[in-house]
Amino acid sequence: MAAEPTGIPVLILKEGTQRTAGRDAVRVNILAARAVAEMVKTTYGPKGMDKMLVDTLGDVTITNDGATILDKAEIQHPAAKMLVHVAKSQDSEVGDGTKRAVIFAGELLKYAEELLNKNIHPTTIISGYRKAMEEALRLIEEIAIPIDINDEETLKKVARTALTSKAVHDAREYLAELAVKAVKHIAEQRGDKVYIDIDNVQIIKKYGGSLMDTQLVHGIILDKEVVHPGMPKRVENAKIALLDAPLEIEKPEIDAEIRISNPTQLKAFLQQEEEILSKLVDKITEVGTNVVITQKGIDEVAQHFLAKKGILAVRRVKRSDLEKLERATGGRIVSNIEDLKPEDLGYAALVEERKVGEDKMVFIEGCKNPKAVGILLRGGLERLVDEAERSLRDALSAVADAIRDGKVVVGGGAIEIELAKHLRKFAVKVGGKEQLAIEAFARALEGLVVALVENAGLDTVEMLMKLRSSHETEGNAWISVDLSNGQLVDMFKLGVLEPMSVVATAIKGGTEAATIILRIDDIIAASKLEKKEEVGKKPEEKKEEE
Repeated sequence: MAAEPTGIPVLILKEGTQRTAGRDAVRVNILAARAVAEMVKTTYGPKGMDKMLVDTLGDVTITNDGATILDKAEIQHPAAKMLVHVAKSQDSEVGDGTKRAVIFAGELLKYAEELLNKNIHPTTIISGYRKAMEEALRLIEEIAIPIDINDEETLKKVARTALTSKAVHDAREYLAELAVKAVKHIAEQRGDKVYIDIDNVQIIKKYGGSLMDTQLVHGIILDKEVVHPGMPKRVENAKIALLDAPLEIEKPEIDAEIRISNPTQLKAFLQQEEEILSKLVDKITEVGTNVVITQKGIDEVAQHFLAKKGILAVRRVKRSDLEKLERATGGRIVSNIEDLKPEDLGYAALVEERKVGEDKMVFIEGCKNPKAVGILLRGGLERLVDEAERSLRDALSAVADAIRDGKVVVGGGAIEIELAKHLRKFAVKVGGKEQLAIEAFARALEGLVVALVENAGLDTVEMLMKLRSSHETEGNAWISVDLSNGQLVDMFKLGVLEPMSVVATAIKGGTEAATIILRIDDIIAASKLEKKEEVGKKPEEKKEEE
């Protein structure tokens, strides 16, 4: 009887595949994710620092916006990429709070590692974290403060809070006011809900001047100039035709040849073209149009006819701007000029070409009840204007979230300390090993406050003890640290307000990212061996193989 062969290796994975399993896999992933969280941590809060990001082409971005940092940093590690996805989903969902979500996920993983070292199973930690998250979200809903859409003062405080940690700190009062006005203009009541699409706020950047020269236009700004020098540069009580059709003779798609034997035929041919364009312009004039804005081109002959009729025209406008104009002026985009009717025209009190810096722009303003508005953003440096745009978008999103939620919470670390206090009591009720995970969740929430205090250069341990004691004894949920002087203050009185959904989404997103990473116990990385060999081969060797 033949002996059974032993010691023969069985290859399951492709040669060169790397595999990390068990505790090592979890540790590697936690380390990578925490490295990303630490990178963002120093930018958190009103005293946070900025990051300079240089891409492969040498383009420089200076920002402390969490989503921008993680997007431009080109992170490679698959576990670390999960935190980038959390930041992106937070940014697309509520538009603010990206750093909070990423730092919170990093803190959860830091304390999870301590529990893993005590031989607590990842499933127990995940279960505890989920229970803590659900309780935290319930508490946020419970302690949030209801607000009214017409309470402009409270909405300004929300916008101001979103702008506090940004490079535009000095102009935050002015920009907060603009953000509130812009969002209130584009808000629409649909049934019992308020619908707000931030894309209906157009932001045009032009460096030169100061941030205080930024202006809100009750209409739209087109980064274009009037097409013909003979046209008026200013039209009051404008009746605007929005066209998705060219004012030119379109070339046939097939190659066509026209044989002309004498000059009179050529003249007749050109006259025919002129007549067609003249009729189109007559049709536009008939309905009472005095401003034409089209997405397509305008022929030179058509420009001449429009100028003769005293019509101001702008061509090759972006589709997105044309749609915003439709919402702002109450007009309708027309694809066929023959179908143009007086009711399709939009209205604006003024359409005017103005010089901004070195460029000419067309301002369409004074629209009745515009559902799209424009903001012309100015600033002394190109980098500052770019950062101001990111900051302003955060403020617009924060105001929109507050209106949608109808509720706000107090920021500055107060909400995190209050939630941590409640969760410690909740942990005792749950008991068992999950109690440790819920307590870790509470410490992770406090980690956000520690990051704020640390970035302000204050003593973290002392401040955290003072805060815990104050929340326990005074019973005021809105006490936190004034980072400029290290004193404990009521953040509600200071006007530090945030939309409820920003805090809730950050906690939810951070918890989900941390639990996904904790679930992974095996990393199988495919081999890159073959590609390297292929690259290393000489041309002769490749030819021989072929």
